[in-house]
Amino acid sequence: MTLASLISFLKSKESIIFNAIIALLTVGGQQLFSFFAFSCPCSPTDNLRYGLAFLGVPALLLFIVGIVFNDNTWRLFMGTTYDVSIREISRQSLLLKYKLLCFVLGNILGRSLVAPITWLAVTLLNGAYYTCAASEYANVQRYDILKVMSVEDRRRTLAQFPCSQLVLSNFTRVREEVVLELKYQSQVSGWLLVAIVALLFFTVLCVGRCCSPLTYLHLRYWTSYVNNEQALFEQAVDQHSKISALENIKKFFGFAPGSTKVSEIRIPSRLDWRAISGLDLIKVVDQDYCHYSLLHAWADEDIADGKMIPIDLEQTTVAAPPVPVPVPSISITS
Repeated sequence: MTLASLISFLKSKESIIFNAIIALLTVGGQQLFSFFAFSCPCSPTDNLRYGLAFLGVPALLLFIVGIVFNDNTWRLFMGTTYDVSIREISRQSLLLKYKLLCFVLGNILGRSLVAPITWLAVTLLNGAYYTCAASEYANVQRYDILKVMSVEDRRRTLAQFPCSQLVLSNFTRVREEVVLELKYQSQVSGWLLVAIVALLFFTVLCVGRCCSPLTYLHLRYWTSYVNNEQALFEQAVDQHSKISALENIKKFFGFAPGSTKVSEIRIPSRLDWRAISGLDLIKVVDQDYCHYSLLHAWADEDIADGKMIPIDLEQTTVAAPPVPVPVPSISITS
């Protein structure tokens, strides 16, 4: 397999590779987190709260982070659903809209659930968090030494089982058996979670592919097109914004950064400096136009050219390095 074919194969499996990397990072983070941060309080009631907090809160945070860092989330919230090409809302267009909405939501949830499900599965397979949380509620009816104790004393004793140094010597064997049973329950729950998620993912993938209007090769082409369009769009955004900012800076200072032939420069006035200083957000000028910064708003005003002074090219050296503006060239041959 050549390097080009390997890169092409990895690019086609970009989603799977990304999810695998997220899962591996979550596993590594969980192990470090468990080693440095987890310490069961071994106290009634506190065990349950502490164990559930370590099980649920990181998973919830990972889920929120997954939603926040998904571009489709903000496209869904900040995009518009109005299509100027459709004047009448037909039943077919509404159905298409709902299908697209379900597809986007499914994509967001699928990507966002990778890390929290990995966290829950790994923590359950580890068994320490579950053992801490459920120790005081363990079934100990077969142990006579615990059956004769009062309910409060039994809960206090069971809550100390995750901490071997707090357990009395006559409870050592009972503790080992109870901890082993709790770890068994935790690990079985972890494997059941992995199996359910794997079956659910396989089912959703099969249903989605069967309901897709595209063939297998057409789907590969569409995926490749979307990736290439996004990459070229990012290049165009960078180039366009750089050229636009360059024009505004040139109007303010009288020359563009990196210019080697500067015959005169502009001296900004105090009002000019005041106009571009400070903090500002994007400003909507009208329905079709925005100001992206204070300098952009200043450059769009109909103002005088300002004070221009000539400079001696022989005694002046422009220290600023040139700022290249790459122009991607795409040739299409038939």
